[in-house]
Amino acid sequence: MKLSILIPIYNEAAVLPSSIAALRLLEPQPDEIILIDGKSEDDSVKIAKNAGLKVILSPIRGRAAQINYGVEKASGDVICILHGDSMLPSDGVAVMKSAMLDKGLALAGFTPRIAGENGTRWGSTIHNWLKTWYTPMLFRPRLFFFHGVRLLYGDHAMFFRRDHFRAAGGCDERVVVMEEADLCIKLARYGKTKILMRWVWTSDRRIAQWGRWRANYIYLKVGLMWAFGARERLAEHYPDIR
Repeated sequence: MKLSILIPIYNEAAVLPSSIAALRLLEPQPDEIILIDGKSEDDSVKIAKNAGLKVILSPIRGRAAQINYGVEKASGDVICILHGDSMLPSDGVAVMKSAMLDKGLALAGFTPRIAGENGTRWGSTIHNWLKTWYTPMLFRPRLFFFHGVRLLYGDHAMFFRRDHFRAAGGCDERVVVMEEADLCIKLARYGKTKILMRWVWTSDRRIAQWGRWRANYIYLKVGLMWAFGARERLAEHYPDIR
């Protein structure tokens, strides 16, 4: 089983050094790490290449499009999508390969621990976990109750089989935000989804800039809009933070 870690990036120079340092600590190392750049205007590509990482340029900017492009270029049987501001546990590769030995598992991810200079944002961390339950229960009840589907988001470092991703048509490139939740629903036809009770550390930079209450309001609003069918308009309500 080969595992590829794909990291879609756009202007991530501020967080890439610490993210790359965390990648170096993975034991064992993944079979492949690819950064898919969305035409960054800062030093993201330079930082990644100086660290010896493979960088490819996506013809289309946008996380969904960058993920699709990266999966086509990847060689792994299993694909992990990691955000540029997220860090896997040191045994993350072994954890993912072990999880994927379950042939009935279509998609899985880690439990995000949202943290920054002032420590863990426990309120947002707990809410992030809860919404993987209540969002599908309220808005995709058939999938939730009969197939056990939980909705994962970008900071879950979700992983899946490459063949299933391609057969399902990949990410919907119209969806600038919540593309991973869309993918959960697509991949549900191939098996169960699962959230591992292992931390993936993810930056609290949005909460730090927006404020705790505004951040959780934005998360809730965008989630509800997605649930009721909004796609292209989601980006208008999710300010870009770098």
